[in-house]
Amino acid sequence: VVTEDLIRKRAEHNNCEIFSLEEISLHQQEIEKIEYIDKWCKELKILYLQNNLIAKIENVGRLKKLEYLNLALNNIERIENLEGCESLQKLDFTVNFIGELSSVESLQNNIHLQELYLVGNPCTDFKGYREFVVATLHQLKFLDGKKIERSERIKATQDLPTIRQWIREQEEMHLKRRVQEKHEAERNLENKNRSKSKTQSEKQGHWHTTSDSVCGGSAESNKEGKLPEKVQTEEEHISDADEEESDKEFWEKPTQFTPESRIETHRHMEEKRKAKEAQSEATKKKKPPRTLITADGRALNVNEPKVDFSLTEDDDQNQIILDLAIYRFLDTSLIDVDIQPSYVRIKVKGKVFQLVLPTEVKPDSSCAKRSQTTGHLVITMPKVSTLRFPTQGARQETNPGTSTQMEKLEVDPSCHSRLNLADIVQNKKSNSPGPLKLQPVVTDVSKSGNGEFEDDPDVPPLI
Repeated sequence: VVTEDLIRKRAEHNNCEIFSLEEISLHQQEIEKIEYIDKWCKELKILYLQNNLIAKIENVGRLKKLEYLNLALNNIERIENLEGCESLQKLDFTVNFIGELSSVESLQNNIHLQELYLVGNPCTDFKGYREFVVATLHQLKFLDGKKIERSERIKATQDLPTIRQWIREQEEMHLKRRVQEKHEAERNLENKNRSKSKTQSEKQGHWHTTSDSVCGGSAESNKEGKLPEKVQTEEEHISDADEEESDKEFWEKPTQFTPESRIETHRHMEEKRKAKEAQSEATKKKKPPRTLITADGRALNVNEPKVDFSLTEDDDQNQIILDLAIYRFLDTSLIDVDIQPSYVRIKVKGKVFQLVLPTEVKPDSSCAKRSQTTGHLVITMPKVSTLRFPTQGARQETNPGTSTQMEKLEVDPSCHSRLNLADIVQNKKSNSPGPLKLQPVVTDVSKSGNGEFEDDPDVPPLI
């Protein structure tokens, strides 16, 4: 189904704006019906709708500026509702189911149409197919990639009455065959649904029989409605084998290439895909929550989003800087930052990045900023201040104009004793305070080693 969200998602090249959209690709979207495009995207010039399940051309008549429409690999059976596409220049119906070749007459009013592709449609097997299209659409220059010569158009125009009769007869035969194919497809669908319900009932009966035989028909086992693990594994093995056999039979069964068979193939593949997803969800084990903090309170390093990072210490500013390479186009609302004294934790789209810090920081003074150009997340975390004690003999260099403050340990003043310089030298001869006087040095002659020494008073004493 064509929805506004789908169109906006496919319009990323136009900043998700659909009112001014000129080109859009909606291929392989399992679209079954064209809706809303002519109301929402009136400026469209190129529209890709190939490889879908579209059965009818509709809701494109208001696209006045449309120049190229690609509807290859769909379920279209006739050309219609394109008269309003005044600027149409190229049409691609490759590998569809167009059997009403006369429906190309509806393109006569599209005067700018130059290229038409009908390769792989039932109508291309009709006798006189190319001559009829060339004679009907005079504005065409290329049909199925082959240039239309002037002589070819003149000859086809001359033979048009006869060719038209051939085309009508072959169209009638094709339409009768299509009615039979539709009835046969309906019968096959009914038989398939009947066999599927029968198979499910047989499996249910086999399940009850196995349960009664293994569990002895106990009321407790029937009440719980569960089989023992061994029996349950056996049932799953039988079910998988049946599904493989059924899938093999489906692909090996010969069928005609019709819109109904193409839809049936699509539904079969869709059922297989959903069954596989359900099985994978059932067997998938839930991962235990990742341990971020151990039982003894120790934080662990975790990088779930697998982003690059760098951690640097700025000693001049006494801070730690964490640079996290967040994806550039990730919305900031999907990022959550939690700073603790010993670690930092960031959640990126629910995935945890946690890093243990080399030293303690101040969470309240920390800040986180996001770069608008690179998308990087930069977290600045000031360190907790620590006391520094100068070592003996340590030298400190100071530059003029700069002052370095060193934290010092305070000491109790009462335990500090001051040195009294007046008590260094005591004057024993005078009790009155006054200036100190130098006393002459008296040498004891008796203590001298030489007894012939005589003291000369005119010679000053040796100090």
